Amino acid sequence: MATQKRRMDISRIDSNFSAPGIGDFNIVYTDVKKTPFVLEGLPWFKQNKSAYYRIPKKLTEQETNGGVVTLSNHTAGVCVRFRSDSPILTVRAKLAYSSDMNHMPRAGSAGFDSYCTPDGEKQRYSKTVQPNRDQIDIEALLGINPGKGVCDWQINLPLYGGVEKVEIGIVKGSSLDSPTPHRVELPVLFYGSSITQGGCASRPGNAYTSMLCRAVDAPQINLGFSGSARGETALAEEIGKLKLAAFVYDYDHNAPTAEHLEKTHEKFFRIIRRLQPDLPVIMLSLCDYKDTPECNRRREIIRTTWRNAVEGGDRNVYFIDGETLFGRKMRDACTVDGCHPNDLGFYRMYKHVLPTLKKVLKKKTRKGSEG
Repeated sequence: MATQKRRMDISRIDSNFSAPGIGDFNIVYTDVKKTPFVLEGLPWFKQNKSAYYRIPKKLTEQETNGGVVTLSNHTAGVCVRFRSDSPILTVRAKLAYSSDMNHMPRAGSAGFDSYCTPDGEKQRYSKTVQPNRDQIDIEALLGINPGKGVCDWQINLPLYGGVEKVEIGIVKGSSLDSPTPHRVELPVLFYGSSITQGGCASRPGNAYTSMLCRAVDAPQINLGFSGSARGETALAEEIGKLKLAAFVYDYDHNAPTAEHLEKTHEKFFRIIRRLQPDLPVIMLSLCDYKDTPECNRRREIIRTTWRNAVEGGDRNVYFIDGETLFGRKMRDACTVDGCHPNDLGFYRMYKHVLPTLKKVLKKKTRKGSEG
């Protein structure tokens, strides 16, 4: 008679895997939709009646596609910012639209992570909230104040799941204020595939888009749609209406064929450029480049969009060859499955895109600060 194998609880063996407790603190919770919290990454938040939804609700499946409409419920790139002197932070949240995948840590797909910036110091990572499988309701320790003074906090929401409600808890009697303004006032918007959405980062802050925006201190708008970014004109029109510091796009992976990419890529760019003649635009080709006729053809299509713009006098358009993004050494260590970057892959993407992003943002930083 076959016996059923018992599932092992690793936390009983190694206490480092145990979920941290909140302790005896008297915690006061506030919904992040209320002031003084600043909720970033949802440019159509008011238009969408305060929904955690990344594109305009008015856009239909016919104008985009079913994947975009569904994945817009995921909170990739969404963060909460504020200032507090609370010795600890907690989160109380109800998750929705979770995607529990076999190739991405749950801490990244459905978790939260936090970064703190003590006054006069550099930003640092603090804590990660790691939901259990099928967990919907969360209440957990989210951050520890390193010096007990006032800190700026940034809380990143799940990459491959959504939230119904999020509340931040601080110790009763602690201060709670609006965050320090970003050095770059306007957001950097990213449009692309599952890689743009953050698959398969180990936690939200390790997506390359988040690394970049922390490095340049700019708000992020993440319009990454796993398997579904196909360069629809309706979305280009909506993006073009936003006030942005820069636009980065790399939906190559989601174009079903090279012919589709050729038909949509330059058209998408020209819509953005018509609406924003001076917006810096950065184009990326496949980060998991392989020397094949298909990859080379796709790269040349993107390069042609860039070349045509430059030859037409455009001085605010940039092309980054995806072959460079993972570097030269140990490229095979940069992905989970030959396609989706792990943390090493995302870090290398960040390092190779950062110089170009800094260059285009040089004139957009606040006076008296470094770009």
